[in-house]
Amino acid sequence: MEDRNELRAWLAAIGTLTSAVNAGRGLREVLERVASTARHLLGLDFCGVLLPDAEERNLVIAAWSGLSATYVARVNSDHPVPLEDDAHSGAPSSRAYRSGKPAAVSDISREPGFIWGGVAHDQDYRSMLSVPLVTASGVIGTLNSYRSTVHEFDAEETGRLQLLAEHAAIAITSARLVEDLRRQHQLVTRSEQIHERLLRVAVRSGGMPGIAAALHDLLDTAVLLQDARGDVLAAAGPPAEPPVTGWSTAAPAPGTELVREQDGHVVADVVLFGEVPARLWLPGHPGPLSPLDRRALEHASVVLSLELLRRRTALEVEQNLRGELLAELVGGADPRTDAIRHRASLLGHDLTRAHRALVAKIETTGRGSAALALRHAADEANRLASTITPRPLVSQHQDAIVALWPVQASGPEAGPDAAETLRKTLSAAVGVTSATVAVSGPTDREFAEVYRTARGALAVAARADRTGGVVTLDGLGVAGLLLQLGDPGPLRGYADRTLGPLIRHDEQHGTALVATLRAHLTHRLDRQATAQALLVHPNTISQRLRRIEALTGLDLRDPTAAVEARSALTVLDVAHGLS
Repeated sequence: MEDRNELRAWLAAIGTLTSAVNAGRGLREVLERVASTARHLLGLDFCGVLLPDAEERNLVIAAWSGLSATYVARVNSDHPVPLEDDAHSGAPSSRAYRSGKPAAVSDISREPGFIWGGVAHDQDYRSMLSVPLVTASGVIGTLNSYRSTVHEFDAEETGRLQLLAEHAAIAITSARLVEDLRRQHQLVTRSEQIHERLLRVAVRSGGMPGIAAALHDLLDTAVLLQDARGDVLAAAGPPAEPPVTGWSTAAPAPGTELVREQDGHVVADVVLFGEVPARLWLPGHPGPLSPLDRRALEHASVVLSLELLRRRTALEVEQNLRGELLAELVGGADPRTDAIRHRASLLGHDLTRAHRALVAKIETTGRGSAALALRHAADEANRLASTITPRPLVSQHQDAIVALWPVQASGPEAGPDAAETLRKTLSAAVGVTSATVAVSGPTDREFAEVYRTARGALAVAARADRTGGVVTLDGLGVAGLLLQLGDPGPLRGYADRTLGPLIRHDEQHGTALVATLRAHLTHRLDRQATAQALLVHPNTISQRLRRIEALTGLDLRDPTAAVEARSALTVLDVAHGLS
């Protein structure tokens, strides 16, 4: 409900700006509405819209909310913001204007060369964030937020202001266009009709197909909406092949036009939170776009960004519900209860069937947020699940991707080796280098047990450095059999009788005797190979082995003792995996 209310607030705010433009309001009034909308929607202390002066040498405050008229007058008359030649120097507003990227100052008292400290003190603000107002023709100004305290602007806050700035830039451009074309009443009227029609489609839940169909009617040409993966989200008009197979969702380079020609096609970026998750294509559009057609595509881009935001919000809510259901099932909830089965059925899952538990861990590139990579992996896993009937229950759970996968399923990706299919899907996610998937045996109701078994198999495989593939219970040999015992207590007791002194010595002294024993057994009691594997001198290995034999009473040269130590390590791994 909170997400829905937030979406309504954003729609109302964008509607306010749109209404001001459509009503033929002057540029000054639109700018004031931009500042007021940003301030109240984002909870800012002050807000200002800065535009270049006639000579394009300085930025001046053209509209504001919360700022005093005295402050604005002093800045504009005595200290306008000079536009530097490069994007790396000067005031934050100048950097944002020149680079097309946000520029923030968490504490102006610590900002070198900040000459507005006096008036800022009088106005009582300590931090500011400046984001560019970007249109198809480039940067037209900045939208500045001010806070009265020292404040670090995080990515979410910056993204929200950027999203509003994107729509504000279009509103400002539209207002200028209205002022310039007042004498051309017919063109203005037609532009308003296009905008209203596209908004009407969105408000009436026509979705992306409805928006594409409306744009096809307006432009009388083929229209294709494609996401960054290369999938076609909607199409209208004569059949056409997607011009590209996909692209990076990264923000377009500064100066990139929203609507442009690319490889013989007309394309319009659909921008959301600084990324390009979708594009509108006019495949093979003949000749250059008219100003009116360009405006239609820009309006469609705005409406589609709102539709993507609505869809993303809905998917997040749905996925949260799946995550809650999965957490309950792997936590021990009885899948046979009417309440659980009803919730699962509403989400497209059939818990009356036998399922396997699949637990996956990913390895990331390390070049970005691991949490974001895990989210991307979960999204890809759910896209895979959406192609299968009955739908597998997939969600991020703790630090893994967990799935309850129907044993009997149909669909284009429902082959017999579900674990390998899931592994390949996760490995292809953005920010992921590889994935390891452990799979349990089938069950029709003991979901918590098979989840614990699969999670334990994954842990055992990790300790044995078996990553990047599919882990099965059969493939783990004796460990796979032990994992199915369920209760780790007796296993832990068995391991402790042999390895307990080593474990406690490692904990008390920070040594690595257990790891040394494991490596020594792995390398067939070869001290030289063990030393190379652990990157230490062979003499160090010899000293550690003498300590191991003294603490455990084992003679590792005795084959029986070596087997006992190896068994204890296996049991220890299984006990840790089941814990």
